[in-house]
Amino acid sequence: MSKLAFVYPGQGAQKPGMGRDFYEQFAAAREIYEKATAWLGMNMKELCFEENDRLNLTQYTQAAMVTTSMAMERVLEKQGIHPDITAGLSLGEYCAIATTGAMSLQDAIVTVRKRGILMEEAVPAGQGGMAAVLGMEAEAVERIVGPMEQVSIANYNCPGQIVITGLKEALNDAMDALRKAGARRVTELTVSGPFHSELLREAGEKLAAELAGISFNKPHIPYVTNVTAAAVTEADGIRELLAEQISSPVRWQQSVERMIAEGVDTFIEIGPGRTLTGFIKRINREVTALNIETVEDMKEVLAKV
Repeated sequence: MSKLAFVYPGQGAQKPGMGRDFYEQFAAAREIYEKATAWLGMNMKELCFEENDRLNLTQYTQAAMVTTSMAMERVLEKQGIHPDITAGLSLGEYCAIATTGAMSLQDAIVTVRKRGILMEEAVPAGQGGMAAVLGMEAEAVERIVGPMEQVSIANYNCPGQIVITGLKEALNDAMDALRKAGARRVTELTVSGPFHSELLREAGEKLAAELAGISFNKPHIPYVTNVTAAAVTEADGIRELLAEQISSPVRWQQSVERMIAEGVDTFIEIGPGRTLTGFIKRINREVTALNIETVEDMKEVLAKV
């Protein structure tokens, strides 16, 4: 029996104007942006729709991304399209959880705002970073990076694409070692810190304190967690997984493989960009991977599913 997954992008996919057409054409989307504005005390239309310097700052990006993706998701569900399982890349996991009903939308948006602030505060800007490693399998990257200090793997995105993370000097040493070992390309990413590394452990502990005040429910459908790539079907443990996720590697390839093993044959990426769609196609070319970042995209998806 075929199954449908909703998947949600992470930081880096944001762009000015994201979600504007949904806001203009659908009351369900407008409601999400207006509620987020009230919950956070900031103008989400201005942040998401207009050119500004804040959208690429982690403390603003995360709330903007979750607001936008969930505004699109609510419209899609009103069109009669419902997932059997969900997942999200890094901050996208909050969308995945909110879609399952395990976490309220208000808690998801308010928490990622706090999460972004904690991540920015964890390591002073400029002291850490991340780099994409292309054309080298995970096992080879692990052999090289594993013995090194202050650098580690942040993301297992898809075959031939791994992201490493760490303090600048260690990151540069790792990048040089990977190039010498035969990586096709090693490119430093434009991010403000060494995300998904042990350097974020304290941020995770602070996030745990924030999460302690949130109620989690039994998901009405499963979601797949970044931390273990396992399907989560109970409320117990969600809080701990989210606190750990901030400093743990994102096992995206393994998460997609898990969903396929659960019977998923169609994935819909909801949010700006089509990064996850590209990853999924590289992970398994037999499944259908679609993306929605505009109303026109949604119309095309509705004609196919």
